[in-house]
Parts: sequence; structure tokens; C-alpha cells
Amino acid sequence: MDDALTTNLISLAPRLALLEALVDESNLTRAAALVGVPQPTASRWLAELAENLGTPVVSRIGRGIRLTHAGRQLSESARRAAGELRLGLRAALAEADPERGHVSLAFLHTMGGVRVPELLAGFRTAHPDVRFTLVQGASEDLLQRLSMGEADLVLTAPLPVEDPGFETSAIAKQPLVAVVPTGHALAARGRVGLAELAESEFVSLKPGFGLRRIIDDLFVQAGCTPRVSFEGEEADTLRGMVAAHLGVAILPESEPLPNPGTVEIPLRPAAFREIGLVWSADRPLSPAVRMFRDYAEASAERG
Repeated sequence: MDDALTTNLISLAPRLALLEALVDESNLTRAAALVGVPQPTASRWLAELAENLGTPVVSRIGRGIRLTHAGRQLSESARRAAGELRLGLRAALAEADPERGHVSLAFLHTMGGVRVPELLAGFRTAHPDVRFTLVQGASEDLLQRLSMGEADLVLTAPLPVEDPGFETSAIAKQPLVAVVPTGHALAARGRVGLAELAESEFVSLKPGFGLRRIIDDLFVQAGCTPRVSFEGEEADTLRGMVAAHLGVAILPESEPLPNPGTVEIPLRPAAFREIGLVWSADRPLSPAVRMFRDYAEASAERG
């Protein structure tokens, strides 16, 4: 690499870290503290970036500060590059000793109660020194983290099987059930159809969640539209709303038991969501990540 370019890249790195800090902080003093430099130094860096680019990277709003369009573009590029660098460093370190490697696992909120803890507990029994970073969120957010290099594996549903940027491995099918409050007209039913559920007030996850897409598709196939009164971000919140007689829901079967005040009824026809692991098709997995992926797949075959 050209020596001048190398020098420029080395000097640019801390300035890009400052821009990334400003995404979360609208205060220059706090952002400077996050990257470990005095506020005057941070001000000088922003001025130098603006001079080199020929356009400002920040703008003032009252006493606050925010990135300009050019600043946001530069910050996003830096974030992607930092993600790639983190993956490279992890892989290099893990090659020396996979048993002491690191796995960044992202998963849906609905899998944090039992499924993920049981999976991690079993794996750590055989590999106690592998470290984990755990992230929860909506399906689209998790896949974006994976694309940005901020996660190694995503445990999600539905699987993005048609996206060439991802590799996938299905590991389980989880039944979906109708969740109704105790005493509801449908509570004593052995099975319930979607058209019957659509007659009640409905609570659901917000758009952007994988489960919301699955449920919306089920209603489209059934030729009916539910009256969605409340939208939330966590299945446990929706179960609480059902228990409070604010509506009915379609959710994964509870593990291990339904919430108090609710009754779970199998759907007619039966419906499932396919759970699986997703990883980048463009980046090699570190040994520790491969080891965990293989363990999860083997556990699914045994189960």
C-alpha cells in the first residue's frame, strides 16, 4: 500500500470513531470522552475532516451537534469497516485456540426464555471457555447486524432462504397457537381457525418482526384480516395484554407453560414457524463460531 495512503488511514481511524460516537451523542464533550480525547482535540478533528472533504461533517443545533449527510455517510462506512475488522481480529485470535474463542449470537426476543439458555448451557458444558456476546431484537434488525459484521450467527424465524448474502440451517419447527384470555368464548375449544380469531380484537408484534410476517401471511392465506388494536415488541408483553383481556394473539407455544390468565389453543390448520441459524455467505466463520453452529445443528438432530 502507498505510504501516504497508509498514513492517512491511520490518522483517519480515531476521527471516524468520533463520528460514530456522535451518532449516539448529540454533545461533543461526551462524544470526545467516549473516544478518549479532550473536547478541543475533537473539535480540531472535525474541522480537519471538513477541510479535507470540502464539506462539513457536523452541524450545530442549539447547544447540541449532529452529523450532516456527509458525516452520516462517512460514519456508516466506518461502522461497516469496523465490523469487518472485528470479525478478522476474532478469527485470527480464535485460530490460535478455538476453545477460547468468541461467539456473537443474535436472537429473537421469543427465544430468550428457554431455547437459547438451554442451547448455551449444553454447549458450555463441553466448551466452558468460549465467550459469548448476546443480542436480542427483531428479525430485520438482527439480519442487519449480521450484514454489518456485528454478529456471527443469528437465531431467527423465518429464515432468509432467498437472500444470497446469507447461509441458513433450519434446526427446529415451533408450533404457533392462539392465545386467548381465560373465560374467552374460544377458551374451551380444542382447535381454532384464523377466521374465528379475526372476529376478536387482536394484539400483535410490530411490523418488521419475523413472527409478524408469518402471522400476516397466515391471515392472507385464510382470506381474512384481524383487527389489530395493539402492537408490541415482545411476546411476553403481548401475553400480558391477552391476560388483561385486551385482545387475542397468535404466538409460539409457551416454553414451558402458558402465562397465568391465558389459554393456548392449537390452530386449525396447524401452523409452525421454522427456526434456524443464519450466517454470512461472504465471511468465513471462526473456529469457535463453527463449533457452536455444529453443536446447535447436532442438538436439533438429537432432539
